[in-house]
This record gives sequence, structure tokens and C-alpha cells, in this order.
Amino acid sequence: MDSFEQVVAEILWREGYWVRTPLKVELTKEEKRQIDLPSSPRWELDVVAYKAQDNALLVVECKSYLDNPGVRMHGFDGTNEKAAGRFKLFNKSNVRDVVFNRLRIQLAEAGSCSSDPSVTLCLACGRIASDKDRQKIREHFATNGWQLWDENWLRERLKSMAAGGYENQVSAVVSKLLLRGRAE
Repeated sequence: MDSFEQVVAEILWREGYWVRTPLKVELTKEEKRQIDLPSSPRWELDVVAYKAQDNALLVVECKSYLDNPGVRMHGFDGTNEKAAGRFKLFNKSNVRDVVFNRLRIQLAEAGSCSSDPSVTLCLACGRIASDKDRQKIREHFATNGWQLWDENWLRERLKSMAAGGYENQVSAVVSKLLLRGRAE
């Protein structure tokens, strides 16, 4: 697990979710054939969060992209195959359906969640390339029922951490060091 995934997990924990990072989904041989990846290893999800009150699972793909141009719309609209390959769950509905179905089964059988939870796909990213990309990605995600957590989403939650009481979590400590007194 990288530190960006850990920050996202800590934010979700503060918002009342039980969180697992990363989580391996145990696809069956038949499921691997269904998604045309018969020799695929276990599918790894960056962050999975569950809120029992809502019987809701969040599957979060994390892309920090802090030192590069950032996420672009061409990763989702079919115009750049290489970029789309980084976002398989967003771009391949069959893969998404099979992985999410197995995730529900796996977690329910383990007693980690109720049967048949809703599943929402989310992208947490530290940078989006441009305002034009941001707007197009937001629209695309809204159409598909997904959530986009960009640097503005992250900043607001880190500000909230900085304003809160002491927590012995790296993201809380760093947010206090960098943001306390700057929230105004």
C-alpha cells in the first residue's frame, strides 16, 4: 500500500467506513474467462470501504499523480488505449461487473458486510491535468454513477483533519503541520 492510499483510507475511516487497503478479490477460473483474463492473478483493489449503516461499499482507485501532469479525460473516453489501461474498472464494464459481484460474495461470505451491498466506484487523484479535463471527467463520472475525489476533495478533508483533535495517524499529523493556522 502506498502512502496516498493510506491517506484516502484514513479519510474514509474518519467518515465512518470500515476500510481495507489493498484488498485482493479471489476470482474463480470461470470469472477470469468471463473477463478474457484466464491467467490473471487475484484482482487487487486499492481501497475498499464499507459503511454498515448504508450497506454501501466504495471501491476506490487511487492515483496520486502528484509529480506529473495528472489525470486526463482520454483515460476514460476511449481516445487513448494506454491511458485507458490504467483505469480498467472504469473502462471495462464486464470486468467491473465480474469483480464487483465476486467482491460482494467474498465479503459477505467472510462476514465483512451484509449480503448485496451497493457498490460505488471512486477515483481518488492528487492532480487532474486541466479544468477542461476535470469538467469532462466529472460529467462522465456523474453519468456512470461514480465519484471523483480530486485534489479539492482531498484538501477539504485534510483541512478538517488539521482542525481536529490529536490523532496518531500520519495524514493527520502532516495535515496539522502544513495546514493548521492556514484554514482561515
